[in-house]
Amino acid sequence: VASKTNITYKILYNDAVAMTGGQRHDGDLSPQQITFQLHAEGIREIYLVSENPDSYPASTIAPGVKLHHRDELDNVMKMCREFKGTSAIVFVQTCATEKRRRRKRGKLVDPAKRVVINELVCEGCGDCSVQSNCLSVEPLETEFGRKRQINQNTCNKDYSCVKGFCPSFVTVEGGELKKPKKESRKSPFDAGLPALPLPVIPNAESAWGIVVAGVGGTGVITIGQLLGMAAHLEGKGVITQDAAGLAQKGGATWSHIQIANTPEAIHCTKVGTAEADLVIACDAIVAANKATLAVMREGRTFVALNTHGSPTATLVNNPDWTFPGTACEQALGKAVGAGHLGAFDAEDVAVKLLGDSLYTNPLMMGYAWQQGRIPLSYDALMRAIELNGVQVDNNKAAFEWGRRCAHDLKAVQSLYAAQAVIQLVKRQSVDEIIAKRVEFLTGYQNAAYAADYQAFVEKVRAAESQLGSTTKLTEAVARYLFKLMAYKDEYEVARLHTDPAFTAKVASMFEGDYKLVHHLAPPLLAKTNSKGELVKRPFGSWVRPAFGLLAKMKGLRGTALDIFGHTAERKMERALIQEYRASIDAILARGLTPERLAVAVDIARIPEEIRGYGHVKERHVKAARAKWDALTAQWQALA
Repeated sequence: VASKTNITYKILYNDAVAMTGGQRHDGDLSPQQITFQLHAEGIREIYLVSENPDSYPASTIAPGVKLHHRDELDNVMKMCREFKGTSAIVFVQTCATEKRRRRKRGKLVDPAKRVVINELVCEGCGDCSVQSNCLSVEPLETEFGRKRQINQNTCNKDYSCVKGFCPSFVTVEGGELKKPKKESRKSPFDAGLPALPLPVIPNAESAWGIVVAGVGGTGVITIGQLLGMAAHLEGKGVITQDAAGLAQKGGATWSHIQIANTPEAIHCTKVGTAEADLVIACDAIVAANKATLAVMREGRTFVALNTHGSPTATLVNNPDWTFPGTACEQALGKAVGAGHLGAFDAEDVAVKLLGDSLYTNPLMMGYAWQQGRIPLSYDALMRAIELNGVQVDNNKAAFEWGRRCAHDLKAVQSLYAAQAVIQLVKRQSVDEIIAKRVEFLTGYQNAAYAADYQAFVEKVRAAESQLGSTTKLTEAVARYLFKLMAYKDEYEVARLHTDPAFTAKVASMFEGDYKLVHHLAPPLLAKTNSKGELVKRPFGSWVRPAFGLLAKMKGLRGTALDIFGHTAERKMERALIQEYRASIDAILARGLTPERLAVAVDIARIPEEIRGYGHVKERHVKAARAKWDALTAQWQALA
């Protein structure tokens, strides 16, 4: 301030000190007091940004402070950028994970509102991940490519994902998420289940090293605390040390626990290099991290691995990111040797038998204990869970289910998949791919439209058959000509949202009195932001009957009466179909050869890069076209 520096300070008031655990800060400090302190320092350009700006009356904040909603943060930063001198932004946003904790503990109102994605409407562009930076928006592999879904068990109810420019988002308001009824849940304590043999408890004459590796916000530190308390109850020596992580599943978290019969047998606070006797790998990527691998030793360390794939922050910027589960498992197996890796999808068991993924980690602890890898008694661990005082019965049940997974995994899985026939997923034939899309396009428009698609694909197949048994080009054209022809205009979005399959999916997930709210940006009604981009707004349940009417008007698509067909986006979509077909015709006209086939297939797959709606789609088309031009030039250069 004194030197009149052009600088903006951004102060995050997140209502907690630690990045995990949600510890309250010491002393009396509020956002309002921060504004007065900034004002006292001589700053006159002060903004207070919050999701509830109306909760800060002018009498409670410093003079001249400007209030804005958090959605306006980008504009606020631009205004500060233009201000000559020192400015400050106080951003009030309680940690989303801490909000989830408080809701579960009854300390904060839990809004009866959840987000669902209609995967058939979703384009897999990833804009929702960009807008929210939330990893509860997970990839979903479908017949029609990778889409998105919301992990309801980890969702923090921040709702910023809804801002993604896509009409696939629906909020379910009222009612509640269905969970297995208590009376219908399988209990590990049922008399009908056989008793389990007790494991041989290891004797910890020297320090017994345990490392719990996972992601922040999922209870990694809690497992360390439970093991530490159980050791204390038995009068053993114990030291725990927790390594930093990010609460919103954005970073790795470790808990190091050392247990010995006497405190004197423990000489350091952290499990050293090659000194782990047990690694409870709650997340495969963190377990395969160099820091975790360093504590393992072949023949000594046992790894209890949860194979469930949780997305990382990479998914936000790379919608095609794939969970490297196989590579992680191979790295762990190599590090500890044969017979020292116990791997299974613990989250699947927790969700199916206990109704929530939050019980995954205590389930993993039970698995490791039954394997004889934890030097603590059953009674001490149960008492530690009781003293923790959170969901005691469910955490005990999770521990017991983990024991049973260690004893007979297939028997446990059969309890929730008794009717399922386990079989290898066979790769679809080209005929099956085509038939599925002909059926879809018939519903999309009509039989003639579908027949036109099929005739073009068959023309490609006839040309490719001259090369022998290959069908790579035919399959690519079958998938991506369909993608272009089934562009999602207003008629199609309405049809997919009123599809009985979607309403049945919602009904299977929720119960009680709920309504569906759609989030849309109709070009004629939507407002624009500072970038000139349309902004979505909610439409209540009244819009669903309108959807039904609009879906029946699909016959107007592409005709002179198509009021939506005159926009630049619709013209671009129709032009892409013709351009793609012309590109494939040019390939066929020149003739296919084994040398040209690979480039031809790459050209045919170009529409995979074209995703999203509105300005998002426009950006993807621009990038795809550059790649298209480069591949076309490469094709033409081939002899």
